Amino acid sequence: MYVMQKVKLRVIPRARQNKITTDADGTLRVHITAAPVDGAANDAVIRALADFFDVPKSQIKIVRGATSRDKVVELL
Repeated sequence: MYVMQKVKLRVIPRARQNKITTDADGTLRVHITAAPVDGAANDAVIRALADFFDVPKSQIKIVRGATSRDKVVELL
């Protein structure tokens, strides 16, 4: 069975370290050391989520908020 899951997250670029935490409302906070320049932060978010969910990077897609801190990603 093929199930897609959408996940809301908030990105904190230029953080001291890469880490993922959860807010009280269930929103993931993805702390990334990369700066939001030329898509570097989005690439870092995808790498961090791939490690966190233990899936290949190709299975993660940003579906909303590519230029925003608030994003929705789809796990294929």
